[in-house]
Amino acid sequence: MTRDVLLSAPPLPAAAPVRASDPDRPRDDRRPVTAAWAHFNFFQRMMLRWRELHPYNPVHVVRVPVALDPDRLRACVVERLESLGLTGLAVDRDRWRYRYEGGPAEVKLSVLVGGQDPRALLAHTIECEINRPFEPAAHEQPFRFIAIDEGAAFLLVLVYDHYVASGDSIARLLTSLACAMARPGTAPAPLRLAGRSAGYRRTLVRHPGWALRSLLGLPRLIAEARRACRVPYSRIDDTHNAYAYVHVDAARTGALRAAAKDWGVTLNDLLTACLLRSLSPLAARRRGAPRRNQLAVASIMNMRRDLRPDGRDALSPFLAAFRVSHTVPDDIGLRQLAQEVQQQTSRIKRNHLYLQSLLGLGVSALLWPLLTPLQRHSIYPKHFPVWAGVTSLDLNAVWGPGAAADTAGLDYLRAVPTGPLCPLVLAVTRVHDQIHLGFAFRTSAFSREAIDAMAAALLRQADALLEGPPA
Repeated sequence: MTRDVLLSAPPLPAAAPVRASDPDRPRDDRRPVTAAWAHFNFFQRMMLRWRELHPYNPVHVVRVPVALDPDRLRACVVERLESLGLTGLAVDRDRWRYRYEGGPAEVKLSVLVGGQDPRALLAHTIECEINRPFEPAAHEQPFRFIAIDEGAAFLLVLVYDHYVASGDSIARLLTSLACAMARPGTAPAPLRLAGRSAGYRRTLVRHPGWALRSLLGLPRLIAEARRACRVPYSRIDDTHNAYAYVHVDAARTGALRAAAKDWGVTLNDLLTACLLRSLSPLAARRRGAPRRNQLAVASIMNMRRDLRPDGRDALSPFLAAFRVSHTVPDDIGLRQLAQEVQQQTSRIKRNHLYLQSLLGLGVSALLWPLLTPLQRHSIYPKHFPVWAGVTSLDLNAVWGPGAAADTAGLDYLRAVPTGPLCPLVLAVTRVHDQIHLGFAFRTSAFSREAIDAMAAALLRQADALLEGPPA
């Protein structure tokens, strides 16, 4: 049976509702329901707008080191979604609100046979899923599950509509499922995920100085955006995403960590510098330009730490972003570039200037109803040009030191679609002593050969560090 046939096979039937007479029927208090309507936060509203242009579906994958039992997996997923109250999602788009009304979980689970090359099948599956929209319905089902059977282990894939959840929340949910499958019969670890949204308003009210500094810094941000070169799209409204994967093994990861520590930068700063150097040959036309001669990338960050403690368990995304730009001369060393990136990121984080991204998105939200479809595709590339976005997730931090024994056999990777903000998203996933890199890219901006060359350049920089960081 071919991969295409496997991928086109219909999912397993949805889990049947539990009868009231069934002795195993969960009690009502095990299925909390958010009866009151909750309003979408600002970033969720933007995601719903972007979803009109292209599906906005991140993909998370965990490798579970036990043989696949599809029936038990489906039952485990049903139990976990119902116990968290994440069923019966109703969306009122006119009033920008939603609620989980409860009821039996309608789980969409597909099972694929990995065959001789399950990783190739996984890459193809990810590319299909980030381009496949979720079907609208009276009660939306924003999760799709896929299991790829490897024989002695299986890959559990979770595709989700991004407006409902953040990456760290999905990582906690998927990890809990993987642990439950890997250790049958043990009590599930407690998992808290609140269905209601985490809002930005309370954070800004608590910290008015942050918003004021961001507002006063807008002229500088606008000036920097006017110096950044734009991405040459073949068609701005061609939003098809492709996917590529790169594994950074333990030796290379160790070299990157050691260099970052020695140079006084974060690992994210160093990876951003590596990305800038890898992108630079693809943007060679900026050389000699009188104004737009800088290369810019965005860093997507989680603002959850800015929330009050009672809001940090929210399932919803609570995100912001900031730009890093540089001329990236051909002769610049990695150490110098990483340290200059660090100077930018530390200033932005120290002054909370990542809130400027929310102000910019707010302007686009006001303009959105007035724009044609083509203008909606082009507003960000024209006025906020970035060549790539970086989103990082440290699974070791999500799991915590107390879960080391439970998660020792798990592996984890991600893919995040591009959306209209940038043509390439690099999903950096740190797990145990390794790094997984997932490249989602618009084929109207990058060829697969260009992405392969970029990935090879990233690995070469890590290989050079294995010989010892340059002085």
